Formats: sequence, structure tokens, C-alpha cells
Amino acid sequence: MTKVKFYILPGDSSEQRQLFACRLAEKAFKMGHSIYIHSSDKAEAEAIDQLMWSWRNSSFMPHQLEAEQASAHPVVNIGYQQGQGSSAQLNGLLINLSQTVPDFFSRFETVSEIVVQSPAVTEATRSHYRFYRDRGYPLENHDMRQ
Repeated sequence: MTKVKFYILPGDSSEQRQLFACRLAEKAFKMGHSIYIHSSDKAEAEAIDQLMWSWRNSSFMPHQLEAEQASAHPVVNIGYQQGQGSSAQLNGLLINLSQTVPDFFSRFETVSEIVVQSPAVTEATRSHYRFYRDRGYPLENHDMRQ
């Protein structure tokens, strides 16, 4: 069964959320997991794609927008449409930055939800929490504000 982890960050910016998504992706990538980052829209997906080139000078993860040609090598896939994610190797980590829970979330071993202190994000992720909880998925909370 899919495990769901909520990471509660102290800040309120979308950039902080995206940077934390990069950190999670890097950790999972180093452990050999496949990663799919599901963003809210095309602009956010492109911003994450660009951020992965520069977020840490000592790090590089192969990554691509989901709409790009599939790669034979392990990569971090980044997408935003409900129908996407189906071409990714769906057995590792889904990082959900979207305002909704993607239809395909249960095909992953782990879903990570990143919470920042912005009303829109906290409202959406509380809704996601209730969605997963009401369906019996195991939940973990990691409060990074301390």
C-alpha cells in the first residue's frame, strides 16, 4: 500500500517548496528510486525543470519534463497533467505539488506532500490529508518547523 508523507516547512514561498522537492528527489535518486514530480501547471513544471539545473552546484540529477521524449536512463520526470505520470516508472516516489491528488498516486510506493505556510497550500494539503486518511493510507508527518 502507498505510504504518504507530509513535510511541513516553516516558510510560505513556492520557491521553498520547490527547493525541498529537489532535496527529496535527490535523496530518492541516490537511493535508486524512480521519481515523478507532479506540479500544478506547465509554468510550475518548467520552473522546477530549470531549478534542477542550478539548485545545488555539487548535484546533478537527470531530469525531464514529462512531455519530452522518454529516456532509457533513470531520470526525474516532471509533469502537471492528470494523464501524465503514466509513462514514468511508477514504483518509486511521487512528489505532489499539485492542488489536487493525482488519479495515479496509488501506483507509487511513496507519495510526498510538501506543505508551506501559505493559505492556498495549507488548505489543499489538509484536503489531501483527509483524502488519504479516509481511504486508510498510512500517513507520516514530518514537521520541519522545529
